[in-house]
Amino acid sequence: MDQNEEIKSRLDIVEIIREYIPLKPAGINFRAPCPFHREKTPSFMVSPEKQIWHCFGCGKGGDVFSFVMEIEGIGFGEALRNLAPKAGVTLQRQDPKISSQRNRIMDIMEEAANYYHRALFAEKSAEGVRKYLSSRGLTKETLENWRVGYSPDSWDDLLKFLRSRGYSENEIFLAGLCTKSQNSSRFYNRFRDRIMFPISDINGAVVALTARVRPEKEAEEKMGKYVNSPSTVIYDKSRIIFGLDKAKMAIKSEDLAIMVEGQMDVITAHQSGFKNVVASSGTALTEDQIKLIKRYINNIALAFDMDKAGQMAADRGIREAMRAEMNIKVVMMPNGKDPDECIKNNPKEWVEAVAKARPIMEYYFDKVFAGLNLEEVQDKRKAAKEILPIIMKLGNKIEQGFWLRKLSEKIEIDENLLRETISAQAKSETGPQKRQPEKEEPKIRQSREEMLSELLLALAIKFPGLLAYAISHIQDDQISGLLNKSFYKNLIIYYNEINNRQEADPNSAINYNNLKSWLEGSFSGEKAELSQAEKINRNQLKLLDRLVLLGDKDFYELDSEGAKREIAKISLILKKNYLMRRMREIEKTIGDYEEKGEGEKAGELLGELKMLSDEIREMGE
Repeated sequence: MDQNEEIKSRLDIVEIIREYIPLKPAGINFRAPCPFHREKTPSFMVSPEKQIWHCFGCGKGGDVFSFVMEIEGIGFGEALRNLAPKAGVTLQRQDPKISSQRNRIMDIMEEAANYYHRALFAEKSAEGVRKYLSSRGLTKETLENWRVGYSPDSWDDLLKFLRSRGYSENEIFLAGLCTKSQNSSRFYNRFRDRIMFPISDINGAVVALTARVRPEKEAEEKMGKYVNSPSTVIYDKSRIIFGLDKAKMAIKSEDLAIMVEGQMDVITAHQSGFKNVVASSGTALTEDQIKLIKRYINNIALAFDMDKAGQMAADRGIREAMRAEMNIKVVMMPNGKDPDECIKNNPKEWVEAVAKARPIMEYYFDKVFAGLNLEEVQDKRKAAKEILPIIMKLGNKIEQGFWLRKLSEKIEIDENLLRETISAQAKSETGPQKRQPEKEEPKIRQSREEMLSELLLALAIKFPGLLAYAISHIQDDQISGLLNKSFYKNLIIYYNEINNRQEADPNSAINYNNLKSWLEGSFSGEKAELSQAEKINRNQLKLLDRLVLLGDKDFYELDSEGAKREIAKISLILKKNYLMRRMREIEKTIGDYEEKGEGEKAGELLGELKMLSDEIREMGE
């Protein structure tokens, strides 16, 4: 019996699937709503006798390996590694020469995390970092548990170390640990002289790194306070929750996940015994992150900083959680403290704040009605305008009805009138025609920046020899439109894979058929674990078709030089608009700080504002 069959024979598929979704008996089998598509009537069936699963709604099915691969979005090799310990099977180490690219990159990230962790305690130059971490209250045990590290102030120390371990520069580059000089083919370290925080997936494997500038160098640092790993074949920040690998069992036992913003908040909480705390790492919660949490519990409490940015992040995360019918509460920090500060100064305050967390609709009612005079008609109208869209986001009709009645009583307006308002608002969003089925993508009016982003992508596909030129001119954050941005990230990953092939020629390898095959999960017939694991949604394939046709329609007369000029022109516009948008955001934040009398915080942002202004001025008119 080989390792695969041995693992399958030792595992019960029902118990494995129950770790992700609740199953109910259905005769000799088990049934549940399918986790891979929306449905009202459960059509997902599991057979304990045959050790298989199948959904009669979407048609997906298979064995225990295929389920874990599908729900985790991983390849067979990684699923094998995840299930082996549960089956009590010790896997034999694969020959590095035949290991998949994905596994190689995961191994590289583990090596890098360990290298930086050792450097924190071994390097003399890290003395100041060790003192800083100690001043933040972190014990040596905590630093070891979270593998906090230090990247020496060197251009190539990590590169040399990883090369000595048998990894190529291209593999290190694909892992996001080094960058390439624009003026030469030389690679150099991405992270230098920074505090390193490893980011792990749900199984505890390191997939990325966050690098914080040394505190004494914050004022002079031009790259920003934090430098993060780029998107790679093993890292997509929208699908990662910091600390979930360490918190998932506590989340299940406490029946609550507490979501904070910062990684230091999580580490401090765990050190103090609050182990059901995880972080969104400063971004709004995504649909994929909500799905990760729902595997374990249905209750989430948000403890975000309630400044302008924190409030916006909380609101976006709340909307996603409401759609998923989660029970949501908001933790209000005493005296405006962040969780890290609150826990360190007075853990009892944190316990009390969590215990007093407000259910989300109560929180919104208090927030909206604060300062309103309900004797005034305009204030009643304002309250209804702000709260009705929130009620519409609730995924459960019973909850919707309950809060509609509450709003009706509060503003003394007939409940049926409020229902009519909601119905009219829903029709205005969906249009007069019948809502299209989910399989069809609704037509969305594009902004000018989204159209320019599509033109840039169309040029890159029509002229693959210029893809490297485009990548050097535009970052993924400067691409407009979520689908365009996601497609561009995948295009970069695909390009890097092609470059990593000795026989590769981007001009011939990057074409419609090969790219489509790669997006579907099988690049040129290669059985790469990455390709099989990567689940690209159908909208990206539709976008590829659109971009190919767009390139043929708008650029059929261009030669390579003309295309290069177009790429440069579009890139400049997109970058300039991105920088101007960022300036407006900072100006607004500065204004908010000044209104609150927080002049010191406002002053800290003026330097960044000046740098952006100078960069825009250098671009010219």
